[in-house]
Amino acid sequence: MRSSVSKVAALSAAALLALAACSSDKTDGAANETSADGKVIIDTFGPQGPDDNWDTNPVSKIMSDKFKIQFRWQTTTYDAGAAKEKRQIALASGDYPDLFMLIPWVDGFSQAEVLKLGTQGVAQPLEQLIKDNAPNIQKELDANKTLKEMSTAPDGHIYALPQWSDCVHCTYPDKLWMNSAWLKKLNLQVPKTTENLRKVLQAFKTQDPNGNGKADEIPLTTDVQDSSLMGYLMSAFAYNPVGANNGNRSLLELNGDKVATPVNTDAWKAGLKYINSLYKEGLIDQTAFTQNAQALQAQGNNPKAVVVGSVPVLWPGIFVQLGSKDGRDKQYDAVPPLTGPDGKSYTGYNYPSSTGYTFMLTNKASKEAQVAAIKMLDYIYSDEGRKVAIMGPEGVGWSAPRPGDIALDDKTKVGYYRFGEDEHKKNISWDAMAQYNVTLAYRNEQAVPADVYSAAGLERRLYQETTKKYVGHEDKSLWFPQTSVWPDPSLSGELATLQTNLSTYVNQNQLAFITGSKNIDTDWDAYVKGLDSTGMPRYLEINQQAYDKYKSGSK
Repeated sequence: MRSSVSKVAALSAAALLALAACSSDKTDGAANETSADGKVIIDTFGPQGPDDNWDTNPVSKIMSDKFKIQFRWQTTTYDAGAAKEKRQIALASGDYPDLFMLIPWVDGFSQAEVLKLGTQGVAQPLEQLIKDNAPNIQKELDANKTLKEMSTAPDGHIYALPQWSDCVHCTYPDKLWMNSAWLKKLNLQVPKTTENLRKVLQAFKTQDPNGNGKADEIPLTTDVQDSSLMGYLMSAFAYNPVGANNGNRSLLELNGDKVATPVNTDAWKAGLKYINSLYKEGLIDQTAFTQNAQALQAQGNNPKAVVVGSVPVLWPGIFVQLGSKDGRDKQYDAVPPLTGPDGKSYTGYNYPSSTGYTFMLTNKASKEAQVAAIKMLDYIYSDEGRKVAIMGPEGVGWSAPRPGDIALDDKTKVGYYRFGEDEHKKNISWDAMAQYNVTLAYRNEQAVPADVYSAAGLERRLYQETTKKYVGHEDKSLWFPQTSVWPDPSLSGELATLQTNLSTYVNQNQLAFITGSKNIDTDWDAYVKGLDSTGMPRYLEINQQAYDKYKSGSK
């Protein structure tokens, strides 16, 4: 019912926006527009967090003054579904902005979307703009083979840029965080197998680990936007591709040099059957497949009691307030990948950590706007600009190293100290919207306390204490290099449609199998046939052709 209402709302909104576009669109699509003080006006579409205001943000002012830009913001929230819908409506209606600056884990352009918009003339080619105005970006493209492959379409154009983030813990996104205090109280071991996990969750549900005498414990929960439930649990049965970093799992894997999909295999069926069995026993919270990030936080921060047993997400701050007064955030530790009944124990592998495209200039941008925007991005690629854009002005969001500071990599010299949430005001930086050149060196030189359970020590906890549990469980031979393999541009529209339809079909059926609205024993064959009729053979064919070209060394 919700999806039907959403579609109606989307169509209505698209119609209204189309009418608005007829009256407000720039006459020639690229006329320069300036403010009263001579700054180039750039209509900019970007996600805005609940504590942010891009109009008053100091980084917006710094960029505005430095590059003579007057931003006219079109914002979305961090709700991935709503953000994507708003972006797609804007494009469908023709009332889209000069510039998209997105956040990959909220919503990013897929490769197929980039190609489609590029060949349609909506996305403005960037390669000459970069060559003429952006030496820092050009330097990174020349030095980083994967970044260049990700960025350059088969026709040689760069229609959009991804964020590059050497985030080691993000490379292994399919984690499960479990309440170690509950394990200790119930005298349980960290689960190693799928059946171990079942017994632990049963104990969480029935043995009152929070000690309040109420059956209020939630063994396992998550939210729609951040969930790695399928990624973590399915990996004990079948390789589960990570794909894009914005909520859309990939459908592709490699079998040697053959492009295949795991979602129609017997192993996938067995994984769904296992997850369904947990759901039927009440071990997976029913709201896990519908609730948003705020609802998950409310569960994790329940003021009456600690009620959450385990959560499959990237990091614990997603579901519990770091630095909680009662210390509950220190109770959660990552569980290594489980081993399934057939001995499989995979983990998702995501490299580079961001695979969505987030910086796109459109044909609505004037030449002046294009130059100003690319120069701004080039500044963000510099050491100074990166610090300012991600953390805020010096002295407000960060400072030079202090005596006694230790770098994240203790073999590295400390480069900067980033203020914690209790040391600065909110709305001081662009943070995730500006993470375009987050190199390993930049991450490793930040000052991080030795105490991994302190709020400020989170990065060390993720980098040193957590990720090592997952390294080695990835099977790179199965990983389809989606970031580097570009399809034929003439097929981009077809591929984008297939990708959307197949992802929707798979997600809807997986949810139906897990929750029991479809019977996996009697309805599985129909689901597999439905994959074919939805276009899976053609989807694999297009990607196989693209992969063969990539392997041969040509775009």
